[in-house]
Amino acid sequence: MEPQLLHHVADSVATVVIHHPAKRNAMTAAMWEALPPLLAALAADPEVRALVLTGADGTFCAGADISTLQGSPERAQALAVAAEEALAAFPKPTLAAVRGHCVGGGSQLAAACDLRFAERGALFGVTPAKLGIVYPASSTRRLVSLVGPAAAKYLLFSGELIDAERALRTGLVDEVLPEGGLAGRVAAFTRVLAARSQLTQAAAKEFANGRTDRDGHWAARARESSDTAEGVTAFLERRAPRFTWTTSG
Repeated sequence: MEPQLLHHVADSVATVVIHHPAKRNAMTAAMWEALPPLLAALAADPEVRALVLTGADGTFCAGADISTLQGSPERAQALAVAAEEALAAFPKPTLAAVRGHCVGGGSQLAAACDLRFAERGALFGVTPAKLGIVYPASSTRRLVSLVGPAAAKYLLFSGELIDAERALRTGLVDEVLPEGGLAGRVAAFTRVLAARSQLTQAAAKEFANGRTDRDGHWAARARESSDTAEGVTAFLERRAPRFTWTTSG
């Protein structure tokens, strides 16, 4: 099978799989280019309430396919940044499910997700210093926002790999699961995400990401929506709420 991004939707959760096992799921130029339109289509799908990004065959992503850097490193980096920004801008909750190596461009993609769950044995690294590449400013700022300046400098200056437990301590990872436990935990947690109010999630995502010009917008959406009334009624009636507001309209 050619290197590609696979995807499917089940139980309101879209799963995107990085598939290039011959090179530990390294991202080719075509794969970087394919990610933004795929994300746009999934964002517009009203059935999708959350998204999981993962890798095939027991590893997440070993970075960019190095052969793509030989011709035009600037173009390769621009494609990676565009894909990263599209993932960060996805309007619904996103979760990176990490096994094996999450390195270079793989760490860019994982950092662009809202949450990161890792299986014990996963390895993380930000490796541009090994190739003499200037890491993009936007990617650097995103990494600093996750782990703080000191940990970001450790990763960027050295290019060293860290294990899942250290990634958890630095804030790069939100949960570490025992071997064989990742899929079940991700499935359970994304069921929780899919059951919650998309109105709450969409507003919280923008606010948490630092947007400061949409307070009025979200106040108006809350007034127009029935989600608050439904949530309160469901609580009083001791039943699961049935939220109807969607980011896709």
